[in-house]
Amino acid sequence: MIHIRQLVPILAVGACLATPLPAEPPGHITGVGGVFFRSKDPKALMAWYRDVLGIGLEAWGGAAMRYDAPGHPPVVTLNAFRDTTHYMDPSTREYMLDFAVDDLTAFLDRLKAKGVAVLKREAGPDGNFAWILDPDGTKIELRQPKAGRE
Repeated sequence: MIHIRQLVPILAVGACLATPLPAEPPGHITGVGGVFFRSKDPKALMAWYRDVLGIGLEAWGGAAMRYDAPGHPPVVTLNAFRDTTHYMDPSTREYMLDFAVDDLTAFLDRLKAKGVAVLKREAGPDGNFAWILDPDGTKIELRQPKAGRE
């Protein structure tokens, strides 16, 4: 099984984030601008993300999540898995979402009160993790980074 801590080694070496990169000429990727996916009922699915996960929605129906929010990790991870991976099981989707949380225990208590089943919970050297499924069957990884590794 592959763990996110194997995929995000930069989180373990936060000092690397403070090291300035050499100047690059214009014309390069500056960050992840969004995550978009299909759903049979997009309005109902986004309402679930709002009502169950507490993600604020904009008037246009989607969420705008700030990078500079307090406690937000300084990086967004982009990584591909082998097509034979079981890491995203039981989801049959080709992607998985990962959300950082400030207090995993409190967040899971809120989810359980709303009837959301937690697939698994795990503590590791890089923080605490839990996995759930959304109503479309997309696996969602919730992580509370270890202090100092945001």
